[in-house]
Amino acid sequence: MREDLNVPLAKGAIADDSRIKAAIPTLEHLAERDARVIVMSHLGRPKGVDPALSLRPVAAALSKELGREVRFAEDCVGEVARRAVGGLRDGEVLLLENVRFHPEDEANDPEFASRLAALGEIFVNDAFAASHRAHASVVGVAKHLPAYAGELMVAELAALHQALDDPKRPLVAVVGGAKVSTKVGVLTHLLEKVDALLVGGAMANTFFRAQGYPTGAGLVEESALKDAMEVETEGGKKLVLPIDLVCARRMEAGQEVETVPANSVEPGWMALDIGPESVALFAKHIASAATIVWNGPMGVAEIPDFAKGTRAVGQAVAGSGAYSLVGGGDTVAAIDSLGLSGFSHVSTGGGATLEYLEGKELPGVAILKDA
Repeated sequence: MREDLNVPLAKGAIADDSRIKAAIPTLEHLAERDARVIVMSHLGRPKGVDPALSLRPVAAALSKELGREVRFAEDCVGEVARRAVGGLRDGEVLLLENVRFHPEDEANDPEFASRLAALGEIFVNDAFAASHRAHASVVGVAKHLPAYAGELMVAELAALHQALDDPKRPLVAVVGGAKVSTKVGVLTHLLEKVDALLVGGAMANTFFRAQGYPTGAGLVEESALKDAMEVETEGGKKLVLPIDLVCARRMEAGQEVETVPANSVEPGWMALDIGPESVALFAKHIASAATIVWNGPMGVAEIPDFAKGTRAVGQAVAGSGAYSLVGGGDTVAAIDSLGLSGFSHVSTGGGATLEYLEGKELPGVAILKDA
């Protein structure tokens, strides 16, 4: 079974266990049916074996959440893994060591995939968040064994399908974040589907610069100005940009702050959040929606001085009564830190969700369809 247990660590301790909790339903149901469950995952981006990125602490956390012992194997292939698997009884769970300790995983090496597959009889991919990667543990194993989607995978795909492919209308998308260049595909694809596309965060600066507005010391992607102009032209009235901005001289807490019209940022100042008029405008669109997709904060949400826009938009989305899909690592981190809840579905996928929003096919999902 492939899970995404790529949890953030702080001094060897798990800082956020949401991905562990998300994996529990499928693990639990398989173990309850007396399957011998062998779990593969990656952690971080190791270059070879790195004890600091061992999955051993994750095995202990899984045990606690699952309410049954999760054994741990010091490797994911070879004699160590074979012995650990051979010692399993019906209903027991084993976590293999970080698959990325072997570079063959990311290379989708056929022999490595075959060695992983030899440990099991059926393959379950429950790692939606890793399914945009054509790696051996995601795609390669599925070529050797009967392959199925786990419950988390099904829930993620169902939520994305409901929000984007078969939405109740009006469909409103809220997109934030820093760079147009990383989300131009998302913006272009969403414009074909939505009734309104609300854009906040630092990426709005690039749109303003493309319109000839002064942007002060704010982040602007000069190389993405053409992209921004094309999105504006294509978007027409669907594209909704902030009308006022919260600015400071430095991206730090405790700075002097001023709120100005979007076309009036002064030299030396930078826009770090959307202003109250923008919040009201966005909230009006959100209140009229039947379906909402939200990806990306509205400002520097990790600094309380510049989190008001993200908080207010989040509260509007959660309280709208619409079907709401929240996705993307920065967005999930923001709603967690701001204590926001009440959304229909919060996706565990960062890059995978982004690629789905961009209209790309995910290799880990495509292989399951083939299987």
